[in-house]
Amino acid sequence: MLNKHFAHICLILPLAFLPLAAQAQQNTPPQIEDFSESSLIIASAKYLGATAESMGEIIDRIFSRYGAPSAIIRGEELSVSVVFGARYGRGNLLFPDGREYPIYWRGPSAGVDMGASGNKSFTLVYNVDEPEDLYRRFAGVDGSLIALGGVGFNYLQRGATVLAPMRVGVGYQIGVSLGYLKFSKNPGWMPF
Repeated sequence: MLNKHFAHICLILPLAFLPLAAQAQQNTPPQIEDFSESSLIIASAKYLGATAESMGEIIDRIFSRYGAPSAIIRGEELSVSVVFGARYGRGNLLFPDGREYPIYWRGPSAGVDMGASGNKSFTLVYNVDEPEDLYRRFAGVDGSLIALGGVGFNYLQRGATVLAPMRVGVGYQIGVSLGYLKFSKNPGWMPF
């Protein structure tokens, strides 16, 4: 019975992106001046609708561990889980030199978690020079592992490439799960 409900959710979930696509076309975020810590605090706070104080605390923690990112991803995502879950997202990959590319992500998860949420995400990306460097799977522990000022963030890693997604959204999701996100240049329906 659980698998039947999960299959229905996975089929219906991508349809929820239609309103996000229309909204994204209307609200184009401003360009980021540079990838310095202060610029990213301001840009992430504006994009996520969070306070500069909470974003400063998070970005300071990430910068102290990894330094300045080589790229960022601004986007939206939806996730749903009942022990097994799925996450779908889309956004733009931005490099410090002004290059910008559309990017999509999706992935399954399994763990002790339940709920559904829609989020805006702002991800710091490390050790990536080209978009093709991201078109693969990145494993991590999901859920709001660290939450400061209403902003949840975690780390995903594959080899030397590290992603630090920060999320703010609506919905309710509780628990922790293991999973991965697969990034690609085209959208897809299957979370695997």
